[in-house]
Amino acid sequence: MPRLPNFFLAGAPKSGTTSLYRYLDQHADIYLSSIKEPHYFAPEIRLEHYQPALRRRLARENGIVTDWGDYLRLFEGARNQTAVGEGSVCYLWSPRAPALIAEKIPHARILVLLRDPAERAFSQYLHGFGNGAIRWSFREHIERNRRHRSPQLAVYYPFLEFGMYAQQLARYRERFGSNVWVGLYEDLKQRPLELIREVCRFLGVSEDFAPDTAQRHLQAQVPRLSAIGWLKHAGWWQSVAKITPARLRPILRRSLIRTPGTTRMEPADRRYLIDYYRDEIVRLAQMLDRDLRAWLR
Repeated sequence: MPRLPNFFLAGAPKSGTTSLYRYLDQHADIYLSSIKEPHYFAPEIRLEHYQPALRRRLARENGIVTDWGDYLRLFEGARNQTAVGEGSVCYLWSPRAPALIAEKIPHARILVLLRDPAERAFSQYLHGFGNGAIRWSFREHIERNRRHRSPQLAVYYPFLEFGMYAQQLARYRERFGSNVWVGLYEDLKQRPLELIREVCRFLGVSEDFAPDTAQRHLQAQVPRLSAIGWLKHAGWWQSVAKITPARLRPILRRSLIRTPGTTRMEPADRRYLIDYYRDEIVRLAQMLDRDLRAWLR
């Protein structure tokens, strides 16, 4: 019989979770599900809850698992590994996920990575802009989110909601107590090996482990022309790449795609988001006993 997972990488989106997932997947005593984000315990994340246009696109890429038997099959390859887990980054946002996880796996360990919520939001926007799902400014994206009144999921909802860390983390601490580990994106970026060893201690696996951390995962690729995002959104980008001579592809990419990290948020947008998240950041700093003043600048 497949083993149940005993840990979850619960979020937050665009906070280094994919990189941490890939690093942990290199550990011999850790088994991670065959689908990275099954979202089984987040019933809010279902195809029927998306706006119709987005639903059609997601149906082609669907990795959402809704059946318990199908979910268990994600772990059928696990053998003697100490830590068995999955990473569905909407679990942190999902109001129902903590209780549903606790019902099935009450002693689960929960991993949470958090990032400056303004920068997290901007990264999510850039990801959508880069793949053509978003064709408007960052400020307009914020405004669309603020105007959104429907429970239907859209490219702009959830968006700012993903950064309400204190209230989300409180739900997990209430259910799982000291079995909740919280790390910061900044630490993963600046001292990845130290943070990964900390995670290994938390999961009860060997800390004598040095994964390849050279590759960054899911970095936003921002097109210089909006038409590039449209090609990606329509699924034609790969077709164009295939007919382009191999020697020209790097040149073409450099000319059409900006280097990750070179696109910056407008100062006025950052000030807006700092005001929006201020109370949550202050509360989170108290919960974690960490200095988060850099998030308020």
